[in-house]
Amino acid sequence: QVHVVESGGGLVQPGGSLRLSCAASGFTFSVYAMSWYRQAPGKERELVASINSTADSSNYADSVKGRFTISRGNVKNTMYLQMNSLKPEDTAVYYCNARHRGTNYWGQGTQVTVSS
Repeated sequence: QVHVVESGGGLVQPGGSLRLSCAASGFTFSVYAMSWYRQAPGKERELVASINSTADSSNYADSVKGRFTISRGNVKNTMYLQMNSLKPEDTAVYYCNARHRGTNYWGQGTQVTVSS
């Protein structure tokens, strides 16, 4: 019944933009902190950005700060990641995470490839 589904990934040229979405259902989305993680080939999973339940606080990895923007709509039960000025180093599978009081839900991921 719990579903966390990412979408919006794809192939984009360096300098381009993508907007990822994470649609959640089966739990009380509005009380969960939400995060985007990514995992590139040969690298460990890393936290990209996070946003608290009320959307008044967010954090970003240094590598994406100033280029990516995390947001959420609690009415729509959806989290977003606007990615601008994309670099080849951003190539990874991007995962949506929901967390509340030690409970974690993960999506299956969406592939982002930045290449010429």
